Amino acid sequence: MSQTSLDDDELFGEAANEMRSDVEASLAEARDALPEADAVWDVDADNTLGVLNALKGALDVGDAEDHLRDAKKWYTMGERADAFEDADDLAEEIETVEELVADVEAAREQVGDLTATIPQLRSTLEEFEADEDADADTDADADADAEEAEA
Repeated sequence: MSQTSLDDDELFGEAANEMRSDVEASLAEARDALPEADAVWDVDADNTLGVLNALKGALDVGDAEDHLRDAKKWYTMGERADAFEDADDLAEEIETVEELVADVEAAREQVGDLTATIPQLRSTLEEFEADEDADADTDADADADAEEAEA
């Protein structure tokens, strides 16, 4: 084997190790950027809308998507170059983080929908209660008028 091919093989091996390290580092950064479980569970608010806004803020994936994209980019490059001897663990970890990011984003979207719906629902209920009170007042006035007419 010539010196050049040995150097090329060594360089390729180093590059493959660096790619794997880059994928692992990006995945670690993506995991770290995801919200903590307690931040999603424990909120401090005075009312339902405050709880929903706090929850929506807690469900922000931050830079997790960017780090996941970097991990996928380096993983794809390494796979296409056939640089990894065994990359099943990386593929599984990418899939796990990707699913978790998607779940958090879906939850955030649902909370966002509720955040938009709750104030409108409250207004509708207040209008209904006001109409009900007005109807009750009208009925009471009619009953009072009827009693006066009988007397």
